[in-house]
Amino acid sequence: MHASPMEPDADTVLVVDDEALARKWFCRTYDNEFPIEAAASVDEALQLLGRHGHRIAVVVTDYRMPQRTGLELLQELQRRHRHLVPLLCTAYADTELAIAAVNEGRVFRILQKPLEEAATRQALRDALAWHRYRTRESALHESRVMAMRETLGFLAHELNTPLGTVRGYMGALRDRYRPEDSGSGQAVFTEHRAGEIIAAIDSAERRALYCQSLVASFVQSARDALPGAVEPPLYAGALARALLAEYPFEGDERDCVVLDPQQDFRLPGRRDLLYLVLCTLTKNALLALRGVATPQLRIEFGRAPPPDLTHKAWIRFIDNGCGIAPDILARLTLEPLTTRAASGGNGMGLVFCRRVVQAIGGGIAIHSEPGQGCTVTLTFPSTEDART
Repeated sequence: MHASPMEPDADTVLVVDDEALARKWFCRTYDNEFPIEAAASVDEALQLLGRHGHRIAVVVTDYRMPQRTGLELLQELQRRHRHLVPLLCTAYADTELAIAAVNEGRVFRILQKPLEEAATRQALRDALAWHRYRTRESALHESRVMAMRETLGFLAHELNTPLGTVRGYMGALRDRYRPEDSGSGQAVFTEHRAGEIIAAIDSAERRALYCQSLVASFVQSARDALPGAVEPPLYAGALARALLAEYPFEGDERDCVVLDPQQDFRLPGRRDLLYLVLCTLTKNALLALRGVATPQLRIEFGRAPPPDLTHKAWIRFIDNGCGIAPDILARLTLEPLTTRAASGGNGMGLVFCRRVVQAIGGGIAIHSEPGQGCTVTLTFPSTEDART
């Protein structure tokens, strides 16, 4: 089944009647309020819709017409133009048939012939209002679907990287395995340097735990969304501490991360999405710190003083890495842009972060100069239940 897209600006009424005088009267009576198109038959109406259907919102069709009836037009609208709101004009003798069309959901309202001007005008207003409502709901639904697809795609990317690393470690361990013939029950692995096998196992475990933490966070959000469920409050301090406990830091990366809490506050929005945002910013900062002699990433959170009404609660990531070039900085949160395509980067990270925080009334700001590190600040709507 093909359905034409709903157009937010569509406002035209299409009247379909084989009687020329009826069409002329309809146009003359109502074109002072509504843009009107006219067709003399079902086929002509369908041709017109094929050319200009994006402008039409309401179809008013007569029932009794030669060759093809108004009900046949309604059937075509159901198949090909479901976004339109149909009204059916009938004489008294056709009332039962028209009521059946209403009950089958194929028509918005019946207009009794001869048409009464005030009642018909109100019916057209109601039909246009219903079309606008359905258009808004359709756009909202589509927006939610797109956001869900984007979130799931980004989550899959975040899971794919550590899972790929775990697979690589497991493959390397298999290659290092040397079977023993003594039957002692001990497994033997070769090492290029002492301790690398256990280090690989530890690293794989951290990545697996990180994947579990991401999945668990999304599962919990799904549970919290069930009818009757009460979502527990989410605080910046708890989320930051969970990040440091669960993120799969490599080598001594954890040693360079400093948590600097200033004033705790309750976060709006969903834990799973915000946790994914913090993980993304942490990963970006740690990548920028590679090769720095004394790397440091400071994670701060707090609230602006009450008199400062222009600022909000915030979480800030400050690193002393290589910084970002101005031409890249200006585009980072606006379009998929990456300097790490060779290592699997897809540039969606900061775009995703921006959309998440903007959806809850917040924002993201990035300040950086080449060679001078980078500061990423997430701002959130002010909250009254902050904890010190």
